[in-house]
Amino acid sequence: MDNFVVIGAAVLGVYLVIYNVCIKGASCKSNAKLHGKTVIVTGSNTGIGKTTAIDLAKRGARVILACRSQQRGEAALAEVKRESGSSQVVFMQLDLASLKSVRDFAETFLKAEPRLDLLINNAGVMGPGRTEDGFGMAFGVNHLGHFLLTNLLLDRLQQSGPSRVVNVAALLHRLGTIDFPLLASQKDLVSGQSTLQNLKAYCNSKLCNVLFTRELANQLEGTSVTCYSLHPGVVNTELCCNMSLWQRLLLLPAAKLLLLDPEAGAQTTLHCCLQEGLEPFSGRYFSSCALREVGAKGRDDALAKKLWEVSERLTGLS
Repeated sequence: MDNFVVIGAAVLGVYLVIYNVCIKGASCKSNAKLHGKTVIVTGSNTGIGKTTAIDLAKRGARVILACRSQQRGEAALAEVKRESGSSQVVFMQLDLASLKSVRDFAETFLKAEPRLDLLINNAGVMGPGRTEDGFGMAFGVNHLGHFLLTNLLLDRLQQSGPSRVVNVAALLHRLGTIDFPLLASQKDLVSGQSTLQNLKAYCNSKLCNVLFTRELANQLEGTSVTCYSLHPGVVNTELCCNMSLWQRLLLLPAAKLLLLDPEAGAQTTLHCCLQEGLEPFSGRYFSSCALREVGAKGRDDALAKKLWEVSERLTGLS
């Protein structure tokens, strides 16, 4: 029994070292206050998004919770208000799987809110299905919805400058590819709906996030708006809510042991939102609250420009 206790303690000790050194990552050190500033956080009813919203509300920002589900959004609204102690928190319905919903949200926001200082494109999905407009779910939600939203709000961001756009990408962008002929024929970047194809679709959408940020920075050069993409860490959130029950049950033990909690996962997002002096790094990619290099495809300016042009056509902006 004593040997079992010693071995157990040793295993726990090794795990804690690995977790804190290799997994947990850095923390946002900024003490910035945001009184008088307005922030939008997509997918803020859960996980990293909700944690980010609470932190920014504590700093005095007016925070717009942009969420698909009215019921869950209103529940998150009550929680964010309670946890932050702020009354300057608002829920606005936004379904990124519907380009009409994105346009309706932008119209409502622009009528109701005179400024926008931070747009945090946080929402993300992994799983099968199609959007209202027929696009693959990961591509449609993770990239196209945010692409349209950002473009519709750019004028307000510029009027409120200096302002920032923060796109939550992922390290898995390194495994992503963009097949434009496939996109033209299938309205998606993958050809199937298997578990492996869903994972690939997610990787592809995260590459889109990185490339979108890069081209957005090029488009915004010389303006008061800067933009950043980031890897939040591997976080235990509801990202896989579209997966089957047995797949989630298989992942649950590893998720509890090895994945970050939402508070730790929100730190790089907060760093990109708040850290002073990041303006020269507009368009770049961060992880663990530090500047990192993206994969080779994520540095391809020609690919980024083509994705932008195709996305403009798909969203009706051109």
